[in-house]
Amino acid sequence: MLENYELVIKKANIRADAPANVAYARDTRESGPALVQSLVDALNAAGTKSQDYGILTTPQLHYVVRCINTKGAYGEPAERGYYRKIGDAYKVLMKGKHQNGPVTIDAANGVGAPKMKELAEYIGRDHFDYKIINDDVDTPSKLNHSCGADYVKTQQRMPPGTPAQPGARYASFDGDADRLMYFYIDSDNTFHMLDGDKIATLAASFIGDLARACGLNGLRIGVVQTAYANGASTAYIQKSLQLPTVCTPTGVKHLHHAALKYDCGVYFEANGHGTVLFSPTCLSTIASHEAQSPAQKTSLDSLQALTDLINQTVGDALSDLLMVEVILAHKGWSPKEWDSTYTDLPNRLVRVEVNDRAIFQTTDAERKLVSPEGLQERIDALVGKYKLGRAFARASGTENAVRVYSESQTRGETDVSPPILYPFIQHNAP
Repeated sequence: MLENYELVIKKANIRADAPANVAYARDTRESGPALVQSLVDALNAAGTKSQDYGILTTPQLHYVVRCINTKGAYGEPAERGYYRKIGDAYKVLMKGKHQNGPVTIDAANGVGAPKMKELAEYIGRDHFDYKIINDDVDTPSKLNHSCGADYVKTQQRMPPGTPAQPGARYASFDGDADRLMYFYIDSDNTFHMLDGDKIATLAASFIGDLARACGLNGLRIGVVQTAYANGASTAYIQKSLQLPTVCTPTGVKHLHHAALKYDCGVYFEANGHGTVLFSPTCLSTIASHEAQSPAQKTSLDSLQALTDLINQTVGDALSDLLMVEVILAHKGWSPKEWDSTYTDLPNRLVRVEVNDRAIFQTTDAERKLVSPEGLQERIDALVGKYKLGRAFARASGTENAVRVYSESQTRGETDVSPPILYPFIQHNAP
């Protein structure tokens, strides 16, 4: 452990004798006060300067740390600074625009509920129309129980008790409000999910439109995905949006670093965790660009405001939700029209228990196995039997299990393919 600690210090060129400054906060989970007290005891024992920011969402704390580290250049290092920066940007972007009815927010009975209400109060009802459900932060057992972003993604249905209205917009946070999922039901009461892939394509399309409209045609915009991204989304980005895509291993740290290579990097995991990054050069270019017409000026103002609306420190459900609402208002789209940009290939994700996940080693951004020997060939042979087929297997990062993802042109073919691999996976992990 000490060796790893010293390696980090050396790699990051950290002065070990420099005064430490720790910003900390907690969410609404029952374990929060005890965890904070343990942290405070350790900080006091080490003689470390620290500040308690109370109850915040995870992205709000990331925002505060970024503001401190940039000496206020990113914004005011306080909760009110977060609301002011994001709220003011939202109001600029919505000038002359209107939401198509309220968005109903499933807050997963977590910290996102009170913080969304506070942000909405700052923005004002005249600018932001919303309803919040699953906002009971006083009952710990309700956190993420039959609600929230993970429930919507894995169950692919509305949380129980959600007031269903065909064509209306619904969104779900996770417990600490760093993930976002949208969904709706159509006139036949069929559920439709608008996940991280849909959010990424919506954002990339809008940013590209604004850049072209204000005369910034040279911005390098790219989309970063993982192996779990639906193949239809990748094809849409490359063929329709004509933007480059790159695939990284699962985990936001991998996506974030890859996104930094573009002037504007859009990254979202399929589970709804993601954001948009604008490079310092890109921000400077936007700030110094001179519009050549009133129409260009309007688009330029919107692009500048968008860089403030988006929390560039980490995926942020509150910020991302406002971004989606802005884009839909600008495009005049209903959730159905958003969904119609491309049709997801039927897909399935299953979990296979094994005794030793360590033997499952991957390459190519976790899309191909290098061990056990022969398993990748078995997957390739199976995939080759189905039109638009794709499948991969990767070890879980937390438990002795292998996750198998598959997709193909039809639901029936997709449901058949993973079970064929179960015996072979289990046989190779005795």
